[in-house]
Amino acid sequence: MKKEKDSFVLNRIKSISFAFKGLWLLLKSEKSIKTQIAISILMTICGFVFNITHQEWMIQILCIGIVLVAESLNTAIEKIANFVHPDFHEKIGVIKDVAAGAVAFAAIIAIVEGLLIYIPKLVA
Repeated sequence: MKKEKDSFVLNRIKSISFAFKGLWLLLKSEKSIKTQIAISILMTICGFVFNITHQEWMIQILCIGIVLVAESLNTAIEKIANFVHPDFHEKIGVIKDVAAGAVAFAAIIAIVEGLLIYIPKLVA
C-alpha cells in the first residue's frame, strides 16, 4: 500500500519544529551562542536606556540577527567538518577558520554600527 504524502501545511509545521529544535540545541550546547545572546540582551537594554530611534532599532536588530545567523552557520560548519574528519586536518582547519572569519566580519560590522549609534548619545 502506498503511503500518502503529508499535506503542505503539515510539512511546514514539521519544518518549523525542526528549526526550533535547532535553536534549542544551539542555546543548550553552544557557549558562543550563549555569549552572543547575552551581548544581544545587553545591547537591547542599552537601546531602551538611551532611547534609540526607530531606525537605530532596525539597524541594531539587523546586526544582532546577522551575528546570530553567522554564529549558527559557523557552528553547523564546524559540526559537519568534525563529523567528516574528526582528527586534525589542515584543509578542515582552513574551512573552520573561514567560517569563524565570517562571524568576525559580522561582529565587526555590529560593533561599528553600535559605535555609530551610541557614541553620539554618550557625548551629547
